[in-house]
Amino acid sequence: MKISVCVATYNGGDFIKAQLQSILKQLSYNDEIIISDDGSTDETISIISSFSDARIRLIHNDSSYLKSIKSSRSYQVTKNFENALAYATGEYIFLSDQDDVWEDGKVTGCISLLKGEKCNLVVHDATVVDESDNVIMPSYFRKINAKKGFFRNIIKNSYLGCCMVFDRSVLLQALPFPQNLIAHDMWIGLVAEKIGKVVFVEKKYIRYKRHSAAVTASGMKSDNSLNFKIYYRVQFFFQYVKKLFLIN
Repeated sequence: MKISVCVATYNGGDFIKAQLQSILKQLSYNDEIIISDDGSTDETISIISSFSDARIRLIHNDSSYLKSIKSSRSYQVTKNFENALAYATGEYIFLSDQDDVWEDGKVTGCISLLKGEKCNLVVHDATVVDESDNVIMPSYFRKINAKKGFFRNIIKNSYLGCCMVFDRSVLLQALPFPQNLIAHDMWIGLVAEKIGKVVFVEKKYIRYKRHSAAVTASGMKSDNSLNFKIYYRVQFFFQYVKKLFLIN
């Protein structure tokens, strides 16, 4: 069994060291961390390189086109994750933000759930903290009323990437992402619902960090306009319907 942890980074120098430390201690020697960096200009790259760990593979995301058209930062994050996922070779795939901290037992607990529940994707709860690790919310699930279902998630997404682990069958069906996809985690979650079994569990396996430099809202108050929110949901609907005709 091999595990791939896919991380998207961009100017995460203040937090990436603690995050990688919390992940590496839970992996075996043959597992991997695929880090896709989107052109960081701070110390992110040097901090990653300082680990000198063979399990870490650093790749660079070419988002020059997206940046040239001044697209939403959320589009760039999605392309950055897609870049990392394209290099994943593991049987089980975890997504990770650059600024959270994994709780002890996340890897073994999530893999046990995947196998025990005979499912293809697990979404676990999280404790929401600020940049000083003070608890903002004891339960992310409770805040958003997390649930499965296509229309439920189109209205309010419950699929938080940093709380997800899925098997390779989901990865193979989810990639490549549609052009201009904005919600990569919702995409992966709903593809998993279509091809297999998804389980939501209340165990809190990460400390989910919310701070001024966070690049996505993820259940918190978003700065996106109402028109943009409507646009990307309509776009997602048609992207997903098109995908249904391609799923074997």
